[in-house]
Formats: sequence, structure tokens, C-alpha cells
Amino acid sequence: MPRYCLTLDLQNDPAKIAEYKRHHEKIWPEVRDSLFDAGVTAMEIYLSGARMFMIMDVNDTFSLEKKAAMDRANPKVQQWEALMANFQAVPPGADPVRRWAPMELVFDLSKQ
Repeated sequence: MPRYCLTLDLQNDPAKIAEYKRHHEKIWPEVRDSLFDAGVTAMEIYLSGARMFMIMDVNDTFSLEKKAAMDRANPKVQQWEALMANFQAVPPGADPVRRWAPMELVFDLSKQ
């Protein structure tokens, strides 16, 4: 099963970070459904300070480009992304619209 690992920084503001976390306690159903519809089978987001790390397990039909196109066509996802943009910072080299930047795999124990 393919896996994507992405990173994003939140604004370094404890109140905004707390609010961001509250929004993710129960995401909007339309956002959840859009993830499943795009082929995301599992997702976890971790936080260290203001640095976020996302792991997405996806099916073989998933692509970041397809997900981005689906998001652009979904008004509720656009509303969610606009809300989340209030808390996020754009890391160097990241797409200013997508914001989450793909990470490079540098070690895999199973290949040793």
C-alpha cells in the first residue's frame, strides 16, 4: 500500500495551535468523506512544537494531483482549507496553496 509523508508548520502561537488541534478532534464529515473518496485509507497527523507530520496510507488509485483537483471542486473542502490556513505557516519550498510539503524517505529498515 502506498504511503505519503508530508510536513507543515503551524504558526508558532500556542492559542492557534490549541485551536487547530480542537478542529481536528472531529473534522467535518465532508472533509473526511473527501479523503476516503480520493483513496486515502488511513491518516495520522503528529505535532512537535509547531511542526506537523502527516502519514497517509492510500490505495493504488490515489495521487496528490487527483486529490488537489477533487479539493478544488469541493466547496466544503475549500471552506475547511481556508479555515485551516488561519493557523498554518508555509514552509520553504511548499506549495502556497497546498501548504503540506512532501518529505523525502531517507531510511527504511525493511530494506537493510
